[in-house]
Amino acid sequence: MKGFRPLHDRVLVRRIEAEEKTPGGIIIPDTAKEKPVEGEVLAVGAGTRDENGRIVPLDVKVGDRILFGKWAGTDVIIDGEDRLILKEADILGVIEGKTRAHAKAA
Repeated sequence: MKGFRPLHDRVLVRRIEAEEKTPGGIIIPDTAKEKPVEGEVLAVGAGTRDENGRIVPLDVKVGDRILFGKWAGTDVIIDGEDRLILKEADILGVIEGKTRAHAKAA
């Protein structure tokens, strides 16, 4: 993303909205939807410094689909778009292939 560069071990994410239908075909209204816990990495910081002062790059890269905690990060608006800034430690993992994820209902 041009115009914004996260610092250190932070990552800029675009949330990926959950499916609007259940597997049985029931349409989920907006008021019942959970906050998405899946996102696409738009920008990454340079990394953190180790004990010797060397920069350790992040494990995620631009374009990765990631899974993160439901309440993780800080919601921001950049260029009129809702975005999320996370620390790398808040990222639970990288989603590979066509796998889909969503928060488990309480």
